[in-house]
Amino acid sequence: MEFSSSAAPQVLFVCMGNICRSPTAEAVFRKMVEESPLTAKMHIDSAGTVGAHAGAKPDPRAIEIGKARGYQLEKLRARQVTSADFSRFDLVIAMDSQNVQHLKAICPPTETHKIGLLMSFAPDAGSSEVPDPYYGGAADFEHALSLIERGCRGLLRRITHPHVAPPKPLRKRIA
Repeated sequence: MEFSSSAAPQVLFVCMGNICRSPTAEAVFRKMVEESPLTAKMHIDSAGTVGAHAGAKPDPRAIEIGKARGYQLEKLRARQVTSADFSRFDLVIAMDSQNVQHLKAICPPTETHKIGLLMSFAPDAGSSEVPDPYYGGAADFEHALSLIERGCRGLLRRITHPHVAPPKPLRKRIA
C-alpha cells in the first residue's frame, strides 16, 4: 500500500457490513486525527463490501463499547463501497483478507495499490486481521476495538512519520 507523504491521505475503512469494525475504525481514527496536527486535513469514512445494512446505525454493542472508551459512533450510518471510492480515497483499509478480496474484485486495476489491511500498521499486535465480533459477545467487541486502536495508532504514525520504519512483528523465541 502506497500513499503520498506530501499531503494527508483520505482514508476509507472497510469491513463486510459496515456496522461493527469499519465504523469503529472510522471513529477511532477520527478521534486520533483530531488530537493530532492533521486535524482539518483528512477525510475519514467507512463502508462495507455488502449493502445489507445500508443506512443502519452501527451495532449497539460497538456503539456502547466505543463510547466507554471515548469514541462517537452514534451518528455514523452504514453504506456500501462503490467503485468511485477508489478514486476518492488514497487508502482503502480492510479489516480482514476476505474483504481485501472483495475490494480487489470491484477496484479499477490502476487503484489496487490503495488497498491494504489495518493490522499491517501494527505488525507486533499478534494478529494480521481484526476478527468480526458480530456473532460474539462483549469480549469480542472489546478485542476488536483494542486491535483497531493499535492499527489506527500505527496508521497515524505512518502518515505523520512516513520515513520511520514500522515495527517488525515479534517472533517467538525457540528454547
